[in-house]
Amino acid sequence: MSKAIGDVVFFEQSKPEAERYHLAAEKLVTGNPEQAVWNHYSDPGSQFHVGVWSSEVGCWRIRYTEYEFCQILEGVSILRDSQGAERTLKPGDNFVIPAGFEGEWEVTEPCKKIYVIFEPDSNA
Repeated sequence: MSKAIGDVVFFEQSKPEAERYHLAAEKLVTGNPEQAVWNHYSDPGSQFHVGVWSSEVGCWRIRYTEYEFCQILEGVSILRDSQGAERTLKPGDNFVIPAGFEGEWEVTEPCKKIYVIFEPDSNA
């Protein structure tokens, strides 16, 4: 089925409600940051998602089952792997976190990013 310009999702025209939440206690390392997601698009099979995420200062454990492209818009974070190697993330940074990545995400200054997530089919 052919798609048209009306099917294209433009962030400035898409106005999703913010989903605000706090992480589960077992994930927290420091703090209890409020986070928010504005999901602008999910495919019909719920494997592909695109939107904006924000977080207050804090640190938590991460374990990725999905692939995620990120573009940092605001703030500073530290992405740390399970061996302790880390990278500071600042506005303008673009990167992909592969499925299977484990470690910590630490927000040192309130952060906002664009995300593009692909969750592989667990039945494949």
